[in-house]
Amino acid sequence: MARRSFRAAPVGDTDAFRPTRQRPVRVRARSMAADTHFEPHRHSWSQLAYCATGIVQVTAQREAGSDDEATFIVPPSRAVWIAPGARHSVHVLEDAQFRTLYIDASATPAGWEGCRVIVVSPLLRELVGSLDVEGIARQREQRLVELVLDEIGHADPHELGVPMPRAHGDKRLRALCQSVLDAPEQRETLAQASARFGASERTMARLFRDELGTTFQQWRQQAILAHALPMLARGAPVSHVAAASGYSSESAFTAMFKSAMGQPPSRFLGKA
Repeated sequence: MARRSFRAAPVGDTDAFRPTRQRPVRVRARSMAADTHFEPHRHSWSQLAYCATGIVQVTAQREAGSDDEATFIVPPSRAVWIAPGARHSVHVLEDAQFRTLYIDASATPAGWEGCRVIVVSPLLRELVGSLDVEGIARQREQRLVELVLDEIGHADPHELGVPMPRAHGDKRLRALCQSVLDAPEQRETLAQASARFGASERTMARLFRDELGTTFQQWRQQAILAHALPMLARGAPVSHVAAASGYSSESAFTAMFKSAMGQPPSRFLGKA
């Protein structure tokens, strides 16, 4: 399939959805085909990236101006909060009905300076759909916006991101992380992987802790989830996804998935 690549929307187009203090939440709905890309860009407002259907991958700075970035997988049950000024890009993994909430910086919940993943409740899903109506009356819009902001502020957080090393960080760590992303089915130990990149296990464990704030095992689990979710969305059998993710059995993969996501693969994507 040909790669569809777009830079940030033209200013005039984006301005049509620009939030203000008077209209702090604006909804932009788009149907996007798989393999569509939006190249890195930023906004002065907050953004909540959400899909009614399909899956997208969002790569964003964890905080505006920082060297730290993470890759987030966004199925319909999750949404990514992108802080004002944070550079981000989007890659559509599966045909998606993309619902972007542009939120004025003045409406940012307290303490939400960085990017995060939240669980999309059934109520939030319905509220977004209700806002996405042409010619909506202003009083109704205001009431719905109050509920949307309240629901976002009380949403359950959920880690669904793969933090990446800083661009100017240790090259060995970045190379190891990329190798896992390229071949998640390879189940090397940290000692084996470190040796391939000329580092000791102890050194690489320290780099994971200092640069990414996690362990190798925890980071690899997030990378495997990022690899598995699009496959599950395409309808691949869990047994096939488990094998492609380096698991010897479907039950072991399901146990990992349930432990990480709080529900088995079928329920997570709304198929059971």
